[in-house]
Amino acid sequence: MTETIFDLPVEKQIFYAVLGFSWTVYLWEAYLAYRQRRIYRTTTHVPQELGKIMDTETFEKSRLYQLDKSNFSFWSGLYSETEGTFILLLGGIPFLWDVAGSVTAHFGFGPAYEISQSLVFLTLATLFSALTGLPWSIYNTFVIEEKHGFNQQTLGFFLKDAMKKFVVTQCILLPVTSLLLYIIKIGGDYFFIYAWLFTLGVSLVLVTIYADYIAPLFDKFTPLPEGELKTGIEAMAKSISFPLTKVYVVEGSKRSSHSNAYFYGFFKNKRIVLFDTLLEDYSPLNKTGEPQPEQAETDDTPSETKAKPKNKKQGCNNPEILAVLGHELGHWKLGHTVKNIVISQMNSFLCFFLFAVLIGQKELFLAFGFHDSQPTLIGLMIIFQFIFSPYNELLSFCLTVLSRRFEFQADAFARAMGKASELYSALIKLNKDNLGFPVADWLFSMWHYSHPPLLERLRALGNVKQD
Repeated sequence: MTETIFDLPVEKQIFYAVLGFSWTVYLWEAYLAYRQRRIYRTTTHVPQELGKIMDTETFEKSRLYQLDKSNFSFWSGLYSETEGTFILLLGGIPFLWDVAGSVTAHFGFGPAYEISQSLVFLTLATLFSALTGLPWSIYNTFVIEEKHGFNQQTLGFFLKDAMKKFVVTQCILLPVTSLLLYIIKIGGDYFFIYAWLFTLGVSLVLVTIYADYIAPLFDKFTPLPEGELKTGIEAMAKSISFPLTKVYVVEGSKRSSHSNAYFYGFFKNKRIVLFDTLLEDYSPLNKTGEPQPEQAETDDTPSETKAKPKNKKQGCNNPEILAVLGHELGHWKLGHTVKNIVISQMNSFLCFFLFAVLIGQKELFLAFGFHDSQPTLIGLMIIFQFIFSPYNELLSFCLTVLSRRFEFQADAFARAMGKASELYSALIKLNKDNLGFPVADWLFSMWHYSHPPLLERLRALGNVKQD
């Protein structure tokens, strides 16, 4: 059998190697998930080490939530892998390319207009992906997240949001892709350098404008009111020379009760964004039953989200929020953000260089059913998505390991700022609010967790006495 495979034409060897590796990765991921599900099923009592930081009720809720998520991930992953396999076996990619060609021909654009055909292909491919993924997303939101008390959306709000995301994505993706393809076409022997510089520029622009112009299309951002918290944030930023200009609160509670915080911006224009669900004194989820001020009717009216009673206090108090931000600012002060950008761009340059080396190999196109043409967009898809997949898996694992190292360093930075006790209690609260399960299979954790498990982070912070 081995000799038979190696006797096949090169394009067939490439095709079966891609398909075989894809299923190998899926089976590996499925095995890891099985190990973790076994932990969820068998760890039904709070381990002694966690007895002081997690009550039985929360432990059971988080166990059931993570078990449901894992079961859902198994079935959605199996569907995704099966769908991808059938697309490859049945020639779905060249078929869709031909459909795109028929559409452009209908408007008078022949085969010479490759970029136009590429944009139609991309639109059809992303539309297909959005439609096939929609039922899974609906089930995840309105069955799993709803069952465990996280979903705050109505179906109407969800669908309108999905349509808005699709349109905004196309408005960014299509112009960027057309310019990238044009650069590759006219760039000559060193097109990979120009393509890399272009994608670098685009990524920097998107990072700069995202929170100011794109994110507000979906969520409401308001300046953090003057008070103790804002004063504390500004003082902490000043103490480490963080060039803070604005602090925003984003209305994440209209979608989910999960919480988050992040900062963005370049050079002397840094901004911090806090989810309202992170703020104990700000979260609407803590105000159920309290009189609410009347609000003017907007595009996102309150009727589109659900006000649900909560049995727990959501979020962190001000000292804990400052500790969480101390951790986040630690990433900046320790250069983690810059290091991640450098690694990302080095990887991007390498990939474009290897793309330049491989794009002339007609066997790559023959392997995926392109016998009469070698479209640039298809070449990008084949090489970046399929040929580079072993490298991408290895890189992903290395970045996961690096991320965990960075998280420990950022925790240590917050501790050095004198916020160990507050960060300790904040991590416990956030784990409880988000129903994180604190027990993990070592292999699953090593491969998947970009953040260290809760117990490891608490141990690293030290034996801080909790009230």
